[in-house]
This record gives sequence, C-alpha cells and structure tokens, in this order.
Amino acid sequence: MLELKKVSAGYGAFKALFDIDMSVQAGEAVGVIGPNGAGKTTLLRVISGLIRPWSGTITLNGQEIGGKPAYEIVAAGIAHVPENRRLFPRLTVEENLKIGAFVHSARGQLRERLAWVYDLFPRLKERRNQLAETLSGGEQQMCAIARALMSRPTILLMDEPSAGLAPVIVDQVFELVQRIREEGFTVLIVEQNIQSLLDVVERAYLLEVGTIKLAGTAAEMREHPFVRTAYLGM
Repeated sequence: MLELKKVSAGYGAFKALFDIDMSVQAGEAVGVIGPNGAGKTTLLRVISGLIRPWSGTITLNGQEIGGKPAYEIVAAGIAHVPENRRLFPRLTVEENLKIGAFVHSARGQLRERLAWVYDLFPRLKERRNQLAETLSGGEQQMCAIARALMSRPTILLMDEPSAGLAPVIVDQVFELVQRIREEGFTVLIVEQNIQSLLDVVERAYLLEVGTIKLAGTAAEMREHPFVRTAYLGM
C-alpha cells in the first residue's frame, strides 16, 4: 500500500532523514519509535506532503505521491493527525470535524460521515457544539483523530497521540487506536510510549538519527536486547 524507497528529507541545509526504506500494507498497524530528534515527525510530514522529499520515492497503491501538495495527498487517501492535535480552538467540535471533510470525495457525504464519526466517538456527539479549546486533552485528541477520519482515508498517520496526556488518558487514547484498527483502517503511528504502542501494532521501525536502525514484528522489537535496554528500561 504505502512504500518509501531511499527517502531523504530535511529543512533548509539540515538533513533529517537518510535513505529511509519502509512499507505499510493494507490493514496493518505499524509503529515508528525512537528518541526525540530522530526524525519521526519529519517522516510523517514528508509522507503527508507538508515537506518535500529531497530524494527517493513515496508510493501509495503503486502511484507516486512524493512531492505532491498536501491537499492532493489527502485526496489520494492519506490523513495526518499532527502532534499536539492542532485543532481550531475557537471553532466547535462539529466545525472542526467538517473541516476534515473538505476533500471533494467527502463533501457530498458530510452527513453520513458525521453520523459515522459520532457513532465511533459518542462523546464527541455530546460535545459537538462546544468550542474545541474547552475540551479535555483526551477529548481534543479524540477530535483530532475524528477530524482526520472524516475524509475516510486509506491510511491514517498519527504523530505522538499520547503526548502531554495523563497516564489514564493515554490508556484511553490507545483504546481509541485499537477501535480504529477494528474498523479496518491502516495506521502508521509515531509514538514514544513504546510499551503501549507495541500492544496495538503488528510491526515497528526504530528510527535513530534519521536512519532505520531496526525493524521487526512487535514481539521481536519487544524482545530485542537493544530495545529492552534503551527504550523499555529492562
């Protein structure tokens, strides 16, 4: 479904990603782990078109998408839940959700999409007329995920969905991720809460200093000596 081959990218003269090779198959949940500054957020930004790759290819279902404008990549089927939610704070929950359905293929099904999202996240329906800034951190993350789902993406990118949340809310966020998985969505998640991440993904990549250092199944990553020592504190 999604494949990156020899992808490099960065900002100005700073190179953040070096010849990244990775793939995500239809129906999979794949994680990307690594320390701060490893290039994880840059990886998602280059996939979703927020920055252009310097070299390499990015394909979705065999079609090249690398370097296309972000709005075209959304229309192609990739939705991005950014770090720190990035909601419109002075708009209501429902207004934020409607923005997620701006792509042409979704506009004609706005009511159906809203009904589907509210069925998936009943709490958002209860708060649909509240300003986004008045929601709790967990509810804001729920709204950000729901907004991305409004376009009915082929693949959902999630950047640090548990960042800045209390431990009990982190558990709720990963329950949301599991629920999305059960709906059949393909998911690529960047996350520093490695133990929780490995509970909901089939495979994971370890990204360090802009390069893929390790890759394997969730079970393999959990048992790898380096991951256990450096990231799981075992």
